[in-house]
Amino acid sequence: MKPLSFVAGALLALASAAASAQTYPSKPIRIIVPFAPGGTSDILARALGPRITESMGQPVIVENKTGANGNVGADYVAKSAPDGYTMLLSDVGALSINPSVYTNMPFDPVKDFSPIVMISYSPHVLAVHPSLPVNNVQELIAYAKANPGKLNFANSGTGGAPHLAGVEFAQRTGVQWAYIPYKGGSAAVTDVIAGQSNVLFNGMLATYPSVKSGRLRGLAVSSATRVPSAPELPTVAESGLPGFETGSYQGLLAAAGTPRDIVMKLNGELTRILNTQDMKDMLAKQGTEVRAGPPEALGSFIASEKARWAKVVKEAGVKAD
Repeated sequence: MKPLSFVAGALLALASAAASAQTYPSKPIRIIVPFAPGGTSDILARALGPRITESMGQPVIVENKTGANGNVGADYVAKSAPDGYTMLLSDVGALSINPSVYTNMPFDPVKDFSPIVMISYSPHVLAVHPSLPVNNVQELIAYAKANPGKLNFANSGTGGAPHLAGVEFAQRTGVQWAYIPYKGGSAAVTDVIAGQSNVLFNGMLATYPSVKSGRLRGLAVSSATRVPSAPELPTVAESGLPGFETGSYQGLLAAAGTPRDIVMKLNGELTRILNTQDMKDMLAKQGTEVRAGPPEALGSFIASEKARWAKVVKEAGVKAD
């Protein structure tokens, strides 16, 4: 028979958990974006913020904490109070890849976070400056091989998913180009538009508007099938690299130890918001799919991506320290 003190403690814990779900949120919520403004994570956070405020009745403050390809902002959230008031909206690739790229990681992407919800998938767009004399993937490969080391490949940061998309592309095709890291995807896009760099893979949500306006020439998308909102862009796979699939997966996380009831309340609200028709339509127009699911699905995905990219990083010898 359990001692009365044990039973009382258990009942108190249950009551406390129920109370936290009922009263949360009772103050403003902060969403930390670990990248510069204008990138995929930032666009999504600022689109979701007002909708979360409307749904949950508290202001949502989006704050950009940049550095070390997302590590600075992610570490800040990992070390924050586990109460659901400070959350991370990040490219899942950065969380999964960084442990293989950085020698001294300040956090563990699997153990130090409470996954809340997968948000979306946005394929990478392979795009070039319009002055480059190429119009498709095979022409890019031929040009790069004829001019080894001449092309500058812009990326959102060393070891990020767009960078490793370029690494995987180079590994499979034998091209050689110089990798130029920027402080976020928007900066990479801006410099390719300006002609300072020549080519990039970057999240469709942040890149396709520049393709549509003609400031960039889109060659392909990195999804398994063509994107309905950009049917003119073939996939990299159908352009001669079967099975090539990369992209920007976005997720929302809180510090490890965040009460389960708060995690589930957030998961439910975000899933409902993401599946509203206006949100789905807004994202679909920019080639982005809603991927909302249970917290465990996001946690499992981070772990599997960590294993997948560790092999690519090791073969390429990518290091950021």
